[in-house]
Amino acid sequence: MATKIDKEACREAYNLVRDDGSDVTWVTFKYDGSTIVPGDQGTDYEAFTRKCTDDIRLFGFIRFTTGDAMSKRVKFALITWIGESVSGLQRAKTGTDKTLVKEVVQNFAKEFVISDHKELDEDYIKNELKKAGGANYDAQTE
Repeated sequence: MATKIDKEACREAYNLVRDDGSDVTWVTFKYDGSTIVPGDQGTDYEAFTRKCTDDIRLFGFIRFTTGDAMSKRVKFALITWIGESVSGLQRAKTGTDKTLVKEVVQNFAKEFVISDHKELDEDYIKNELKKAGGANYDAQTE
């Protein structure tokens, strides 16, 4: 059965993370049968990482504040989580299903495909976003 996405519900969750007036900093998009729907949401990145268990696949849209001494910027990441215990067929399908998610989640600085919890490290993600952000003026403060 072909995967579908609940675009309206997912767009609402996506916009919640993008909204500067919202406390929500992350949202997951999960599978409900063969439909991708909004999952959990929260304000603490560690809570997001706890949703990434070995037996599931999900998509996460996360807001991070990055920057340097000169300026702070909001950057967004799209994380595709594929747990270690997910079957080969489901792993392969996740790649094509991500195109549906990207119809809703269109603005992000960097995309990650992760199946190892070590790669979910917040400092690693922030560092990658910082690299994607261009100029780095931290050296001027030393």
